[in-house]
Amino acid sequence: MSASNTNNRVKVVVATSVMLSFISFWRAAAIVLNDLGSSAFYAGGIAEKFVGKSAPWFILGVMLFSFAVRMLYVESSSMFTRGGVYRVVKEAMGGHLAKLSVSALIFDFILTGPISGVSAGLYFAGLANEVLTLAGFATRLPANLTAMCFAILVTLYFWRRNIKGIHESSEDALRIMYVTTTMVVIMILWGLFTLIERGGQMPPFPAPSNLSYSEDALGWLKPWKWFVEEGDRYQIAENAPGIVGAIGLMIAFGHSILAMSGEETLAQVNRELEAPKLKNLWRAGIVIFIFSLLFTSLVSFFAVAIIPDSERPRYLDNLISGLAMNFVGPTYLKLMFQVFVVTVGFLMLSGAVNTAIIGSNGVLNRISEDGVLTAWFRAPHKRYGTTYRIINLIAVLQIGTIIVSGGDLFILGEAYAFGVIWSFSFNAMATLMLRFKRPEGREWRVPLNLRIGRTEIPVGVMSVTLVLISAALTNLLTKPVATIAGVVFTAVFFSMFVISERINRRKLDLTAANLDRFQLQHNETISQTAVGVRPDSVLVGVRDYNTLSHLGFILDRTDTDRQDVVVMTTRLVAGPDGGERDLYDENLFTEYEQRLFTRVVSLAEKHGKPVSLVVVPANNIFDAVAQTALLLDSAVIIAGASSKMTPQEQARELGRAWERLPEKPRRQVSFKIVDDVGKEFVVSLGAHAPSLTEDDINLIHKIWLQVSNVPSRRRVHHRDVVRVALNRLERELRGQSDVMLDFYKIEHEEEAKPRKKV
Repeated sequence: MSASNTNNRVKVVVATSVMLSFISFWRAAAIVLNDLGSSAFYAGGIAEKFVGKSAPWFILGVMLFSFAVRMLYVESSSMFTRGGVYRVVKEAMGGHLAKLSVSALIFDFILTGPISGVSAGLYFAGLANEVLTLAGFATRLPANLTAMCFAILVTLYFWRRNIKGIHESSEDALRIMYVTTTMVVIMILWGLFTLIERGGQMPPFPAPSNLSYSEDALGWLKPWKWFVEEGDRYQIAENAPGIVGAIGLMIAFGHSILAMSGEETLAQVNRELEAPKLKNLWRAGIVIFIFSLLFTSLVSFFAVAIIPDSERPRYLDNLISGLAMNFVGPTYLKLMFQVFVVTVGFLMLSGAVNTAIIGSNGVLNRISEDGVLTAWFRAPHKRYGTTYRIINLIAVLQIGTIIVSGGDLFILGEAYAFGVIWSFSFNAMATLMLRFKRPEGREWRVPLNLRIGRTEIPVGVMSVTLVLISAALTNLLTKPVATIAGVVFTAVFFSMFVISERINRRKLDLTAANLDRFQLQHNETISQTAVGVRPDSVLVGVRDYNTLSHLGFILDRTDTDRQDVVVMTTRLVAGPDGGERDLYDENLFTEYEQRLFTRVVSLAEKHGKPVSLVVVPANNIFDAVAQTALLLDSAVIIAGASSKMTPQEQARELGRAWERLPEKPRRQVSFKIVDDVGKEFVVSLGAHAPSLTEDDINLIHKIWLQVSNVPSRRRVHHRDVVRVALNRLERELRGQSDVMLDFYKIEHEEEAKPRKKV
């Protein structure tokens, strides 16, 4: 069964339909809001520092404009189910501009972690100093230093989790949004009550005459004669022409643009949305729009209205905490709410740190799969199977950024806005170009389209693109630190991509010579006929080519004349990095899968046993395994021991996936986990007769003796004892019984027992 002979290649069945577990639009909105909503904690303060008290109006404008930007992502998502900046720009503009755009996107992701971690640290430092003040202590935590150390610790924590491959689920995101929504509702109600009781001030209308720029806000435009210095701020001269006023408004808008960071995450969740997909994408977009509009905008408006002008500057880096301490009410209640704010901020902002690492890893993996980065970057961790070198690179860059910034939120905000606006701009330009390059294939289009003859003029897309490019060019002139850092970073990454791609091309032929060649057979779905196996097969899941001992174990013990062995690997196409993928052949069967199956074939040849090879794209490994076992009518599922989960956790996850199957399996299927030394852990999936211990059987018999001694109950059988006990248990579970405590006790008794080989 050698695969080296090009005339006798081993067949690999590749499923072209993804085995997905879908999520509701509420969960999709929660995932996006965990990223986008985190900017509410810092965007308003950063904008006010740069453009003055009119900042809330620009934050509101950005949040309204975010709906237009979101429409661009909806259109591109209707074209490419797996969209994202890299995918869209590559399709529209080619590989080189795609590399340039993804360099800006990586800059965005690299800055997301530091700015979120530092912001969380500043909220923590603000709370600690507030408590110290109320307690009468003169000691104060240095805010920036505390924030820097806090951000580094959070980054290291999520670096370790990502090395292990542990990610948050949509359920976690939804729970965080429940808590966040509670905080937002309290903030709005308490803010309105404070305004009714004490009154407040409206932010100055966003006219050019009301704008007050900090020295850092003007950048290279500061020497321009139309900007007049007044104290430590700059204003537009009264006799300035109208074009200067328009530029001044665009400067303020550009400094507020980071309020809508996180839009790229929308491309991530699109494929996971349940049907009807486009309708649910819109529903998620509406939920995101309303929540972010209320949360992010009202934080800024309430801050100007409620916090005195003399007090507000010291709260610009933890604005919601400042709001909490300036509401009407007793101090202890305000302090309790501030603790709540800091807790919610920690959950959301820390989650954004994690999202930044996951997103960067996903994008760089996608680049690597296209042959832009060498395979060295994607080498799996020997224990956890994750792309640890890419994760290490991301963590080093993020920690380096935190240290260089010194925990200064405003420096990070400047740099972050660069990546945000340019990644949006590239996506908008690509979407516009695709209107002319590929006018067909869209379920939905951004409105305002004029048709002249056979030519369609996309006025809506053009308008959004023009605003984004204008803001991006303005930011180039007004953010010198961000511009220099962003251009250098983008140039370095772009150069790395180009050089690495050339090296990769030279190595490709040499590497390919050492790998087997496989005949790819693409099928819409997996079936016994397509794979060429009989019912009652053994399904073996593999992923890491360094850990195939469980495959060797099962080949030793399986008579392949009577029972076929199917080796499957799951190609993850969703999750936090899925927004940058699409179902191309080269993505479903990359060099990694080629190397993996080369090892599998070599091991099978060593044992002299034939195996069938399958690649299944999915967004959940356990769902993919369960559905494949159902389609192939497998009798046994084999997996290796996980470095991330205990065997019990692996079994529980597969059991849940088994219960989600759309139809009942035709046979009883067992799940066997085999570790490196051949120790087995076996469970039965679905409804099955339990394995009773001797103590269980003796207890049933004891109860049967007691019941059957009653003359009128002598026809009772042992199974009736079990049936009555189960019916009673079901009633108690529906009631307010403490029966769950009994399960808790049994669980801990089992854990205390020494484990035996099953």
